[in-house]
Amino acid sequence: MTASGSTEAPLSNQQKPNTVRSVLGFDFGTTRMGVAIGQSVTGTAQPLDPIKAKDGIPNWDDIAKIVEEWKPDAFVVGLPLDMDSTENEMCQRARKFAKRLHGRFNLPYHMMDERLSSYEAKGQVIARGGNRNFKDNSVDGLAAQMILETWFAESL
Repeated sequence: MTASGSTEAPLSNQQKPNTVRSVLGFDFGTTRMGVAIGQSVTGTAQPLDPIKAKDGIPNWDDIAKIVEEWKPDAFVVGLPLDMDSTENEMCQRARKFAKRLHGRFNLPYHMMDERLSSYEAKGQVIARGGNRNFKDNSVDGLAAQMILETWFAESL
């Protein structure tokens, strides 16, 4: 602590504002949600374990643990638009999830077009010779990673 009672780190150890931005990305789903953590400095993300959901409602305690561990500055939630760019019921549900993230954790959120992210993630797994049983071997984290990295590429 400094003399003023602050727990501020010495200037040499402080990160400059806006140099590191940690973002949690979500691939919204009704039974499972993909999660990835990324940072804007590198524009890269890594998949985390998916979160189980019941009819699109996640275990909020699991999300709170992830938020506490990774301390993101914002959220990015995939928006599952139809191929003709129109919204559907899943888009409304993904938006509602994003708003709830914001309401619970008081962090900004962004929506990102995620058309074909799960399809591309499955293609990557198959190309690497991975298991094609996607019920048991989730690609949701990989899809969340793709959503987040696309958002970084288009936003920075």
